[in-house]
Amino acid sequence: MHTTSEAVKTGTSTIGITFDGGVVVGADHRATMGHFIANKSVQKLFRIADNMALTTAGLVGHAQSLSRTLAAELRLYELKQGNLMTVKGAATLTANILVGRPHYVQLLIVGVDESGPSVFSIDSAGGSIPDAYCATGSGSPYMYGVLEDQYRDGMDEKSALQVAAKSLLASAQRDAASGNGMDLAVITAEKGFQFLSPEQVTDLLSSL
Repeated sequence: MHTTSEAVKTGTSTIGITFDGGVVVGADHRATMGHFIANKSVQKLFRIADNMALTTAGLVGHAQSLSRTLAAELRLYELKQGNLMTVKGAATLTANILVGRPHYVQLLIVGVDESGPSVFSIDSAGGSIPDAYCATGSGSPYMYGVLEDQYRDGMDEKSALQVAAKSLLASAQRDAASGNGMDLAVITAEKGFQFLSPEQVTDLLSSL
């Protein structure tokens, strides 16, 4: 993720993985300006509804603006309709926002609804693609190496968390624009959105 309008590359590592009953979502903490590490604790993983999360790669200002807009739109929908928006609906809404006003971002919309767990990758031009798992940002080639080797259909929550953590570790080792720790969260129909605490992330990494 970058901090100036001059830098438009999506330097970052974010990931979304479906498992049996939910989704694991994660992101690293590093923000860069070119080759300079501008910040080591940037938030790139946002809870935008009780059943949904957004991850961001790209310009910090655009990412933060989008996260606020989406959280507000989803809350308004919930108040008006009396139920949560579907993940596909949120992905379509996000894509439409980007078509109307392009942003230098690459996003993941992940969550759980009546159709089950979903991961949508959304590019800066408003393209929206669903998949069982996805990685974004400059660290994505290294994460896909882990994902292609270790992802399995019907994984349980523990296995999905381990694969997500291994993927983010791989990107931190090889991608200069990624690193300085990670945020991880789990979304299920039963418990909704749950961030892992720093202690839980440390315990998970020590178990790998």
